[in-house]
Amino acid sequence: MVGRGTKDVDTIARIRREFFVCGKFVKEICRELHVSRNTVRYVLRSGETSYEYEREVQPRPKRKRPGTPM
Repeated sequence: MVGRGTKDVDTIARIRREFFVCGKFVKEICRELHVSRNTVRYVLRSGETSYEYEREVQPRPKRKRPGTPM
């Protein structure tokens, strides 16, 4: 889930259950689970059961110049 952080499988399952089985609205699910509306909509529209973000390239750390404060 790029840009949405990592949601564990339990949260994704609960979002889908609350919407499809219990018939709750998206706003209700957002309030109860403390996730954004866009995240809930993304989970419901996709059939994924888990989202993971993998960085393609590890960025190199910036080098600290000698004599400069932290």
